[in-house]
Amino acid sequence: MPRPVTIFTGQWADLPLETLAKKIKSFGYDGLELATWGDHFDVFAATEPGAAGEKYIKDKWALLLDNGLTSYAISNHLTGQAICDNIDERHKSILDPRVWGDGDPEGVRQRAAEQMKTAARAARRFFDAKPGRTDAEKARPVIVNGFTGSSIWGSIYAFPPTPQSYWEKGFQDFAKRFIPILNVFEEVNANFGLEAHPTEIAFDIATAKRAVAALNGHKRFGFNYDPSHFAYQGVDYVKFIRELADRIVHVHIKDVWWGKGDGSVGVFGGHTDFGDPRRFWEFRSPGRGNVNFEDIIVALNDINYDGPLSIEWEDGRMDREFGAAEAAAFTRKLDFKKAAAAAFDAAFARKD
Repeated sequence: MPRPVTIFTGQWADLPLETLAKKIKSFGYDGLELATWGDHFDVFAATEPGAAGEKYIKDKWALLLDNGLTSYAISNHLTGQAICDNIDERHKSILDPRVWGDGDPEGVRQRAAEQMKTAARAARRFFDAKPGRTDAEKARPVIVNGFTGSSIWGSIYAFPPTPQSYWEKGFQDFAKRFIPILNVFEEVNANFGLEAHPTEIAFDIATAKRAVAALNGHKRFGFNYDPSHFAYQGVDYVKFIRELADRIVHVHIKDVWWGKGDGSVGVFGGHTDFGDPRRFWEFRSPGRGNVNFEDIIVALNDINYDGPLSIEWEDGRMDREFGAAEAAAFTRKLDFKKAAAAAFDAAFARKD
């Protein structure tokens, strides 16, 4: 059976979920990866005790199912960014006022951490309440994708001279803040999927492995695999799948092109806006960039990944409704089942 094709609603949070659900079904999707902003999924409402929380979740499922949609993951990217970051005024625009509070940096980080714990509990409650969910499905971990932020991203270029001890403090800060969060994920049988990404504690293969090591291999820490964030950096995005196979809990389909521009802007972006023709790289609608998705599907089959392929649609040069519909069709055509247990050439063998 082919993998379900879903879409991440983060880039559509300006639309009410009721409006978006109708559009997304018409574009050809199976479900939604629900962002925890806009009105798409409120982790606080979902964990309200008693009838209030139950009604919120029941109504959310009714909205999805009435539109022929389902869900396999929620995404808590914006709040996650604040857990380990050096907080500044930019964070206020992306955070729930309950997390921002008075803006005191350490207070913001601590409230963000508590909200991430709430997200794990909300995801468990939400997915367990899906009508018709079997006991076997309830036994599987639920997925919360997101970011971690990083206290050391600002030192990405090692000048002033940066010793490993400086970076190690950043990984230890990450571990101090995330291990208690992951322990809650363990309590409710949930997995966290970090979208490894510049500005996060992990942004390539080396830092992903270092993050896992900093957490002493905590089994609830995984990755929401997204090739677009590796490709323009020069990171082998297929190797990431093979090297971190047991940590991939969810997959984003997002494309990017690189090696473009006029030579005046490099990988670091030149403080230009997306869509600036001088840029070296730019996110593209799936199938319109340079990512080799054929190799990705082969590698995902090799590691037995059977979860959704969730499109994160970002392309500043294309109408998003046209792009979302095209991306769904592209992804369905792209995906294929793993080979049968017998090798294709076994049929040539003589039978006694």
